Amino acid sequence: MDLDAQGGNSRVFHRLGAQPANDARQQKVCHHWRAGRCSRYPCPYLHRELPPPPPAGSNGNASKRGFSNDSGFSGPSGTRRSGNFSNASSWGRVGNNTILRKTEKVCNYWVQGKCSFGDKCRFLHSWSLGESFSLLTQLDGHQKVVTGIALPSGSDKLYTGSNDETVRVWDCHSGQCMGVIQLGGEVGCMINEDPWIFVGVPNVVKAWNTQTNIDLSLTGPAGQVYALVVGNDLLFAGTQDGAILAWKFNAVTFNFEPAASLTGHTVAVVSLVVGANRLYSGSMDHSIRVWNLETLQCVQTLTEHSSVVMSVLCWDRFLLSCSLDQTIKVWAATESGNLEVTYTHKEEHGLLTLCGMLDFEGKPVLLCSCNDNSVRLLDLPSFSERGKIYAKQEIRAIQTGPGGLFFTGDGTGQVRVWKCVDEPATTA
Repeated sequence: MDLDAQGGNSRVFHRLGAQPANDARQQKVCHHWRAGRCSRYPCPYLHRELPPPPPAGSNGNASKRGFSNDSGFSGPSGTRRSGNFSNASSWGRVGNNTILRKTEKVCNYWVQGKCSFGDKCRFLHSWSLGESFSLLTQLDGHQKVVTGIALPSGSDKLYTGSNDETVRVWDCHSGQCMGVIQLGGEVGCMINEDPWIFVGVPNVVKAWNTQTNIDLSLTGPAGQVYALVVGNDLLFAGTQDGAILAWKFNAVTFNFEPAASLTGHTVAVVSLVVGANRLYSGSMDHSIRVWNLETLQCVQTLTEHSSVVMSVLCWDRFLLSCSLDQTIKVWAATESGNLEVTYTHKEEHGLLTLCGMLDFEGKPVLLCSCNDNSVRLLDLPSFSERGKIYAKQEIRAIQTGPGGLFFTGDGTGQVRVWKCVDEPATTA
C-alpha cells in the first residue's frame, strides 16, 4: 500500500480541510486535496468531504428489501449456518446504512512513530476504519506472506502457514508461538476439517490429525497446491497444473486413498468451495467450473470473469466469486439449474480473498481482501461498506473463529487477531 508522507507546512492548512467561512464553491471535492497534495489557494473545489446522502426511506418510502433471516456461508473460511434469502433483486441495494467517510490512507509518519499532527492529521492513525470491530493483538514470526490460517473447533491452538516454508502453532490464550514446523516448501494453502489439518505444499498435501498426532503425506499433485476443500467425504486439492485431485479416507488403513482426478481447467486451480452438492473451482484460466459431487463430472463452466478467479464462496443459494478483474459476482440458479450472474459489485482494485461471517446481530458480513493492501467489510446484500482493514502488504489469508473473532495474514508475515464488537464505541 502506498502510505502517504506528510507534505510541507505550506499545505497543512488545506490538508486539514480548513475553509474560509461562507465559502461558495462548486459542490465537488478536490481530488488533489484527497491525495494530500493540493497547492492551489484559493482552490475552486471543496477541501472537505460532502455529507452522506440521506438514508433510503427517509423521504417516507419503504426501505429496500433485504434478508428476513440469517444466511449461512460455506467455504474454507465460512461460518456454516442455515439461512433463507427470498429476493435476489435486493443485491446491491442500500437501505439504512452509514456511508463511511473516505479518509482511507494510513499516515506513513504514524507507522514510523513520528507523526506530529496527532488527532489533527487527516490520515489514519490506525490499521482499521470502522466501529464494528477492533484489533486484539498481532502475531509476529513468519518471514514471508501468510497463505493459510486454521483454527480447529474446540482447540486452544491456532495454525498459520506461510511462504517461508513453515507452519507456526500459536497458543490462543497467551498469543505465544508454541512451535515451528519446517515443511521444506512454500505453503500454498491450509484448512482444517476436524480433527484434521491439511496443508498444501509443492507436490504433496500434508495431513495432520490433531487428536492422534498422525502425520500423513498425500502424493499426486504436480506443482504447488493452491486450494483445499472437503465435501461428500472427499478431500479435494486444486493444483498448479490445473487438475483437481480427490482422496477418500479409509478408516481401516487410517489413510487417505486416491479417489479421482478432475480435469478441465487449463492452468492452475486457485480456489475451491463446496455447496448445494456441487464443487466449484476458480482458476487462473479466468473460469469457474461446476462439478457434480456424486459423479465428479463438470456440469457447467462459468466464463463471465475476465481475469483470475481468486476466491469462491457459497452463501445460502448463491455463489459469490471474486477476481483480479476488480469485481465480485453473485450467481444464482435459474429454473434449468444453471448458474447465471444476478449481480456484479465493482471495486477499484483487484480482489484476492472472500470470507463470510455473521455479526452479533446475526447480520451477514462479507470480508473482501483487495490488492491495495486492504480488506473491505461489506454488509450483504447491499454491499455497503461498514469498515476497512489495512496492512503494509496484501492480505492473502482470512479465517473466522468463534465469538466474533477473525484473523488476517498479510504479505509481511504478520497475523492479526480481530473481534467484532456488539456495540459501536461511543465518544464523549
